[in-house]
Amino acid sequence: MAVSKEVVEKAYEAIELAKTSGKIKKGTNEVTKAIEKGQAKLVAVAKNVSPPEIVMHIPLLCKEKGIPCVEVDSREELGAAAGLEVPTVCVAIITEGESKNAIKAITDALK
Repeated sequence: MAVSKEVVEKAYEAIELAKTSGKIKKGTNEVTKAIEKGQAKLVAVAKNVSPPEIVMHIPLLCKEKGIPCVEVDSREELGAAAGLEVPTVCVAIITEGESKNAIKAITDALK
């Protein structure tokens, strides 16, 4: 599930835009629920999760539901992009807001 640096940067940008103009869900439980309900437009999962079993199911669920899933480098950067003061293992964009174009660019790049 390796993606280019540009796609990772675009994912951070999309999360930051959605945080201010749309709606996001943070954390494994909330993101899992959003995927299962088909609400997620884009999911970002951090690579440096310990133990990795915490988020192993998320890319599989995304694939099953046809939701784009991006693996980003760090929990810290993901938490910062989501507007948190603490690291987070995953974020889902529920309502795009101004991040619609960034999400489309990511989706096209992943195909």
